Amino acid sequence: MSGLTLADIVDQRAYEREREDFRREVIALKKLRRLQLGPILSVVFENRTTIRFQVQEMARAERMLADEQIQEELDTYNPLIPGRGELSMTLFVELTSEPELREWLPKLVGIETSVVLRIGSGATLMEVRSVVDPAHASLLTREAVTASVHYVRIELSPALAERFTTDQAVLAVDHPSYEHATELSGATKASLTADWSQSAR
Repeated sequence: MSGLTLADIVDQRAYEREREDFRREVIALKKLRRLQLGPILSVVFENRTTIRFQVQEMARAERMLADEQIQEELDTYNPLIPGRGELSMTLFVELTSEPELREWLPKLVGIETSVVLRIGSGATLMEVRSVVDPAHASLLTREAVTASVHYVRIELSPALAERFTTDQAVLAVDHPSYEHATELSGATKASLTADWSQSAR
């Protein structure tokens, strides 16, 4: 899926005119692409539409008017747009109280490399582990405490990408302090594989 350019990010007046319809579109899209992983973790599978929404909303909130400001955001978020055979996720630790954050964030160090996609079952089961973009890792990875948001990617070979469309697919976390797994629905897989047909990579 090709990256966003300045031409894809409309100015604030134009965005205000489309914002409500665009928000409804993104909310509906994220319903298909949000997956709960146990009680305190979730992921959202990103694509070109969700990333454009993120940049437009940030530009709106920060009142960004200069192309240089917008380009900086594009440079940050474009790597989250998946290429062919890739799943790109934002991983959320869904805690809000200070006591919970103090308890869990030290426990979950390394959570960003503990996400695993399992395709198939039994003798045909294959696992692919998440990787982290180095630029985001440098900002979010700590030795003693993790962040509450991480950006992770799973890269599938052409053969596994083909199996992903037809076989059972389960997203799991196998961290020593937190183990949960959730099967992807057919509708979610269809939404994810639709990204690949638009990918230039």
